[in-house]
Amino acid sequence: MSKASNAELPKSVDPYKLAEQNSVLEGEIPLSALARFRESVLGLGDGAVCCVRLSFSRDRERRRIVSGELEAPATLECQRCMGPMATTLTSRFVLGLVTSDEQAQQLPKDLEPFLTDEFSADLWTMVEDELLLVLPPFPLHDRNECPARDDLEALEPDGAPAEPEKSGKENPFSVLADLKTKH
Repeated sequence: MSKASNAELPKSVDPYKLAEQNSVLEGEIPLSALARFRESVLGLGDGAVCCVRLSFSRDRERRRIVSGELEAPATLECQRCMGPMATTLTSRFVLGLVTSDEQAQQLPKDLEPFLTDEFSADLWTMVEDELLLVLPPFPLHDRNECPARDDLEALEPDGAPAEPEKSGKENPFSVLADLKTKH
C-alpha cells in the first residue's frame, strides 16, 4: 500500500451517504489512540500511525460495502526467542454495512458485517478490529534472523528436527504388525 496522506482519518462518518457517493477516504490513525491494539503488541514506535484507505460503494446486489486496506508498524514478541520483533501488519478487507444482527445474518458468508448506526460509523474502531484480526497468533522471527538461532542449531545440528532417541524396549504392538502381514 502506498503511503496515505498525512491527514488524520475521521473518527466518525455517515457510511451510507459515503456508499451512495462511491467515496474514498485516505488517512492515518495514531496507533497510540487504539487502546486494545496497543495492549496487544509489545510496543509501538513514537508517533506510529496506521495508514488506511477505505472505499465506500454498493456491490452487484446493491448492498452497501466498505473495501479497505491498511498498513501499520508494530513490535511483537517472537515466540521462539521471546525478544522484540519489528513487523508491518497489512490487511485487505471487504465489509458489509449493517444496522442490525438480522441484516448481518443475511450477508453472504464471504462478506463480514460492519455494524453501524443509521447515520454514523466509528472508523477507528473498525480499523482497530481489523488490526487485531491480522495479528499473528505465534509471531516468529525468520529462522536465520532469530537471536535464538544458535540454540536451535545446537538442538538440531544438521538443520533437521531432532529425532527422539529409540529406547531398547520392544514395542508391545509389534505382534499386531506380524498378524497384519499374515492375512
